[in-house]
Amino acid sequence: MNASGSTTHVALTGTREVNARHPFDEAALARRLEQSLPGFGAPMRVLQFEGGQSNPTFLLETSGGRYVLRKKPPGKLAPSAHAIDREYRVLRALHGQGLPVPRALLYCEDDSIIGTPFYVMEHVAGRIFTDPTAPSLSAAERFDAYDSMNAALAQLHQVDWRAAGLADFGRTERYVERQIERWTRQYRDSRSETVAAMDQVHQWLVANLPAEGPVAIAHGDYRIGNLLYDERRPVVAAVLDWELATLGHPYADLAFNCMTYRLPPGDPLVPGLSGLDLAALGIPSEDEYLRAYARRTGSDPRPQWRFFMAFSLYRAAAIQHGVYARARAGAASSGLAERFGALHRVTAEAAWRVICEP
Repeated sequence: MNASGSTTHVALTGTREVNARHPFDEAALARRLEQSLPGFGAPMRVLQFEGGQSNPTFLLETSGGRYVLRKKPPGKLAPSAHAIDREYRVLRALHGQGLPVPRALLYCEDDSIIGTPFYVMEHVAGRIFTDPTAPSLSAAERFDAYDSMNAALAQLHQVDWRAAGLADFGRTERYVERQIERWTRQYRDSRSETVAAMDQVHQWLVANLPAEGPVAIAHGDYRIGNLLYDERRPVVAAVLDWELATLGHPYADLAFNCMTYRLPPGDPLVPGLSGLDLAALGIPSEDEYLRAYARRTGSDPRPQWRFFMAFSLYRAAAIQHGVYARARAGAASSGLAERFGALHRVTAEAAWRVICEP
């Protein structure tokens, strides 16, 4: 359960004291875990992981080791949002298939303990690279880091989801069409300006829908910032943040992973790789990355790549616009609203450029 084996109370990089908006009864939690988790031993110290995850995530340091807790946020929530029960379920299923995911240990739907349902998983030691250029790595290490990211995604997409007990984890028909409908509806319900590229991309996507394709477990937010790498080697130790996981088209998952190639570098919210000297950095080109995926899976995405890349950028722009709209409505700072407002326009224009490529 404790990947580090440490029994000392030393805060890990990326953690801080619990946010004032997310307090809970730590004593009640400790009592529940002592009853349910073999080896769990008080005293317990709680720290909160930094980042913009919609499900607050906490580090539990105990005399028996370290654990990670994810919970629903407090307040009134949309019925299908923050589905931590789905996260817990997919983690349990994939760990049993040998995927690099943390081992899920306990799910608790009793909100009387800490105010919302939660689950606990093992703590995996490692490093997270929020910048896709991974500046702390050498060129050779960067290549290995990207190759390991590719290998983990290919492994995920080859899991027999029926045998893993996930046959009812999502609808398998009309995945791409339903995704376009969903994000278009969300975008149009909240938009306060006209972004020509969004309308142009939408029209093109609807007119160029691909035939029904393969079905795989799709992570939904697969990017380098959601991967935990081994502390010493550039190898994926764990894939994190399964909130958007479902059954879907594997090329949509792959295209989301590759959007970084199409976005400009340096943006603090969504940094990209466009225009950089990838060979000098040791990062495989987009085409090399796709070829590696094709070798591993036996399925070549390149004949349909224009559609899936444009689709993924469109979806990302719609998500970014949603953040922009909520920020404008007062749910976040005006500075955040302005940054996401500019970002969703950049992403939509990147999608249109993909469509217009010769």
